[in-house]
Amino acid sequence: MSAISSRGRMHFTVFAETFDADVMCRLLDCVAGHFMHKVSRVLDGHFAHRSRKVRAWLADHPDRIEAHFLTSYSPELNPYKLVNADLKRSLPPHHGARDQDQLAAETRRCFHRRQRQPHIRYTLE
Repeated sequence: MSAISSRGRMHFTVFAETFDADVMCRLLDCVAGHFMHKVSRVLDGHFAHRSRKVRAWLADHPDRIEAHFLTSYSPELNPYKLVNADLKRSLPPHHGARDQDQLAAETRRCFHRRQRQPHIRYTLE
């Protein structure tokens, strides 16, 4: 999961469990705690994003995070699809990850490298 600031700073977390409403609420807690100002978050149609639990979290924290939901199927409007595509291109073709922990470590390395490259923008044209 990643978040990109309007200045191009990337914040991310790598998790191994199934992405569900609980994981999403933990991510929202993390994002809300990381910034001193209100955050706008673009969410796609994933069931966890639209779950009652996440909607309740958002309703309880209107001063921390404002959610903007994309239309039902619009990957071309979702900047996080660009991040995922960049990650897939950035992973070495023979990264040698033999298990989930190694793949998570390689993913973290790629995202840490991207954090040091704020000039790379994930923008839709």
